[in-house]
Amino acid sequence: MRLNITITLAFLGSITLASIPPGMEDALTTSNVPAEYLEYVFLLGDFPIIQSRSDPRVSYGVYVPKDHYNEVSNSTQDKLPLLVNIHGTSRRMTALQVDDQLPKFADEIGCAVLAPLFPAGVEGPNDISSYKVLHTASLRSDLALLDILDEVAYRWPGIDTAHIYLAGFSGGGQFAHRFLYLHPDRVAAASIGAPGRVTYPDESKSWPQGISNVGEIFNTAVNMTKLNEVSLQFVIGEKDTEIHGSSKFWEWLEEVMGSADDLPPMNESRLDTVKKLRDTWTAAGLDSLLTIVPGVAHDSEDLAMRQALWKFLGDQMRTRRSESHGH
Repeated sequence: MRLNITITLAFLGSITLASIPPGMEDALTTSNVPAEYLEYVFLLGDFPIIQSRSDPRVSYGVYVPKDHYNEVSNSTQDKLPLLVNIHGTSRRMTALQVDDQLPKFADEIGCAVLAPLFPAGVEGPNDISSYKVLHTASLRSDLALLDILDEVAYRWPGIDTAHIYLAGFSGGGQFAHRFLYLHPDRVAAASIGAPGRVTYPDESKSWPQGISNVGEIFNTAVNMTKLNEVSLQFVIGEKDTEIHGSSKFWEWLEEVMGSADDLPPMNESRLDTVKKLRDTWTAAGLDSLLTIVPGVAHDSEDLAMRQALWKFLGDQMRTRRSESHGH
């Protein structure tokens, strides 16, 4: 449900807010807090990790560079781009620590950062992967992210949440490329890093191995034309050649847990998987860039890996910003 209201503030005049996400009616925002107080209430810099109002199981952190934020912009081209960083299976939130490199990148390039946190255990005590496939018994993780984007857009109207810059590594790469299949209209550019188990643009296989039944599960269709409008990078380490677990491990895991996520066991390296995924996208007529980072294994914290991702997305932000200003 969305509510239309008008807030009258002495220091801003009358501002019409087209929609208020559920549970956000009393939220402090950059529209109702005086500019000189924004940093004091954590609306600039590191915002505390907070639960989503639409699904309290899911939380998120936000970083807003105080030297770049353009308060209450009425023009999309003037808004701050948003990098959405999806965590891997270990769910490390280090991307938003003040001593980490990502906020420094945000300060340098002029973008905000959103880091959702999808908890383990949503579908039972052993669940660590439900968020990656987007649809499980009680969670639509793609819709959870869209709801979070609504909350961010309301709290920070100067951030562009309509067209995000999506990044994910390993398990985060699994979420990111599947989100892209369903919501290409919300993604300006995406960097898909080292996913281990993937969804191919294959009409002969069902989700999450293929896309034959996307309409049945998600009530939408994969729009190849829209997909091809997204600037896409596949990024993988040159030495990401180990297979996660032996064949006996995967047999044991299926005996113990069954096929809860409908994903096949890993029987090839992530490097081989990413190359194959990129080849299938190319065969489907979808443009993409494959970046193989020399000397790097499966390590999201390797500086060379991060720089490969940041350079791609940073270049995309600069290009979009230049085009929006007619340069």
